[in-house]
Amino acid sequence: MAEFIRARSAEQKEQRLDQIKDAVRRQFATRPYHEITLTTIADELGWSRANLYKYVCTKEEVFLLLTADELDAYFDALLAALPEGCGLAPDVIAEVWAGIANAHQEYFRLGDLLSTIIETNVSVERLADFKGAYYGRVADMRERLPQILDMAPERVEPLLLAIYYHAVGFVSACWKNPLVAEALEAIGHERPQLDFRAEMRDFIGMCLSHYAR
Repeated sequence: MAEFIRARSAEQKEQRLDQIKDAVRRQFATRPYHEITLTTIADELGWSRANLYKYVCTKEEVFLLLTADELDAYFDALLAALPEGCGLAPDVIAEVWAGIANAHQEYFRLGDLLSTIIETNVSVERLADFKGAYYGRVADMRERLPQILDMAPERVEPLLLAIYYHAVGFVSACWKNPLVAEALEAIGHERPQLDFRAEMRDFIGMCLSHYAR
């Protein structure tokens, strides 16, 4: 087992959390959620479970931190691609937004677990931090979108939620689950070919038409 040196500063603690998140990110890319445990995380890091507990109490806390990172990356990309006064037509905005959603599928894949699993087994403090960050991003978009679209500020959050929940549902259908593939093969049903980006482009375009004034 690799030598474990406990973090002594806030910066070192963040470095340890980054190591933990990286380990979970690698595991989540190759195995289903239920196969990831604090033991598999500790083993990959070369730590004991006791040392892992110095930073997180549950695997859901790690997944919440991952979701927060993906949330920031997604909204950073949206705000960068849709600057104030960009003058883009709604159909172009839909295309750009769909490309960003496609590049950040991990955010929506984590969203499939968020309310039913991740948020049920974390500390109130961590969950409050996450919710505060989310609503801060909603506020950013509530300010930005009316500057580039004919949209009332109060319509922005419903728009964001509609796009988010559609993406969460559709990314799950696009994700290649070996067990589902085996089941479909057993009944002689061919898995449909799905295009996440194209579906999101069409859906976002429809939503922009609906939520605009």
